[in-house]
Amino acid sequence: MAAAKLAAPRIPAVRLEGLRDDPAPDFRRGERYDGVRFSQVRADGEELSGADFIECEFDRASFNETQLRGATFRDCILSEPYAPVLTAARTSWRDVEIGNPRWGSAELYEGSWQSVRVDGGKLDFLNLRGSKLQDVQVSGCIINELDLGSCTANRVVFKDCVIGTLDVTGAKLKDVDLRGSEFKAVNGLGGLSGVVIDDYQLSLLAPLLAGHLGIRVL
Repeated sequence: MAAAKLAAPRIPAVRLEGLRDDPAPDFRRGERYDGVRFSQVRADGEELSGADFIECEFDRASFNETQLRGATFRDCILSEPYAPVLTAARTSWRDVEIGNPRWGSAELYEGSWQSVRVDGGKLDFLNLRGSKLQDVQVSGCIINELDLGSCTANRVVFKDCVIGTLDVTGAKLKDVDLRGSEFKAVNGLGGLSGVVIDDYQLSLLAPLLAGHLGIRVL
């Protein structure tokens, strides 16, 4: 019987051309920003709920306590975004590249991620609870706590990441690849169905799985 194949994420490169620079943007709730390059802007505390960012580039932008609820990022590149507190519930991310983010508490629950790549960075708490993830790759990232509870994910890879606590309670996962990443604790072991791990990770999970299933090892 042939082994089942693992479907990899489908993430096309984001190509931005003809951007105009806006060194002092007038950010507003529900506004549409199209084809703009934002360099070292500070949007701290701004009200940007429902804003649309289409074909935009953010270079070292600060979003600390910025209200981004329901905002849309499409065909965007974010380089070294910073936010001790990122308030971005129910946001939509499609065809987005995020490089070396520095986020403390990233509240991204009940959002939608499609064709998203995250490279490097450090996050204290990444809350994706209840989100829909399709074609996502996170690589070389340190995440102290990753919440995928009640999440629906397909073709998602966490590559060479260090994860403190992984929560998959109630998650619906398919082709989610954790091979090569480290994690210290897992909550909601029943939600691991659909995850791919390596032999070493299985050895670490064995005591947790035994306890979850009520198996005694003597």
